[in-house]
Amino acid sequence: MTTTGPPDAEAVAVPAVLDGVRVDRAVALLYDVSRSAAADLVADGRVAVDGRPVTTRSTPLAAGSTLVVDLPPTDDDGPTAEDDVVFDVVHADDQVVVVDKPAGLVVHPGAGHRGGTLVSGLLARFPDLADVGDPARPGIVHRLDRGTSGLLAVARTDHAYQSLAAQLAARTVGRRYLALAVGDVADDRGVVDAPIGRSNRTPTKMAVTVHGRPARTGYEVVRRLDVSGVGPATVLTLTLETGRTHQIRVHLAAIGHPVVGDDRYGTASDVLAPGRLFLHAARLGFDHPGTGEWVEWSSPLPADLAALTGPVEP
Repeated sequence: MTTTGPPDAEAVAVPAVLDGVRVDRAVALLYDVSRSAAADLVADGRVAVDGRPVTTRSTPLAAGSTLVVDLPPTDDDGPTAEDDVVFDVVHADDQVVVVDKPAGLVVHPGAGHRGGTLVSGLLARFPDLADVGDPARPGIVHRLDRGTSGLLAVARTDHAYQSLAAQLAARTVGRRYLALAVGDVADDRGVVDAPIGRSNRTPTKMAVTVHGRPARTGYEVVRRLDVSGVGPATVLTLTLETGRTHQIRVHLAAIGHPVVGDDRYGTASDVLAPGRLFLHAARLGFDHPGTGEWVEWSSPLPADLAALTGPVEP
């Protein structure tokens, strides 16, 4: 492997913020793959620094070095059906499916997550989704982060796909989240109105930036409490007026109250399973693409989250 790399290799200059960071973590951040997938890439000889293959995943990087990762080829045939993916279907008709996604489940295939996704599970139950929307993520019109649980709408027809996408663009889809934020949020309710875009320091992260796209998140305090292992914390309901990547996580971190469990935008905590965020999509509503009538569903707080706060109405 050389610094130019084979045709599928991707090269990046190591940014200053990753100076001294071990190579597997850097690969995970820069190429948006899991830490285990990054370790496998190193073990397979697919990672090189300044033209030399890296053999140890803990090797520290130096700012300015050229990092080359030979990513394995993607499956051009798109995702495949898998009948062992676990998730709950809360509603299904000939136009839409509403699922309750568990934390830890990736919505659609991507780097480091070719199989075992929600899309694969959906294709096993609803094969007609294969021809709807983007072939790489059939039926998917919006998504939830891997560490987030809760309600997600999936389109079963092209008409439903266009309808739901239009409603999302018009900001008429009702989405309410429950979150536990670190610290005591002072105001009982408010709106975080701050544009979000790619971080200049860490390209794989989002950030509040003047060059970002408009983003608005409304919040209301449900209760304030002390949580063992966290300290003062605040249960919030949140509504999205826009749908930017990691919007709630970025906005809450920007006001000094990151989501509990969010080690990407906040501080690592062991009160939840690794990668789990205290963030749950608790209510979802929209105009049904077939009937035009408003439909709405709710999902109770999962047991692992309720163990920290007690029951919270969605």
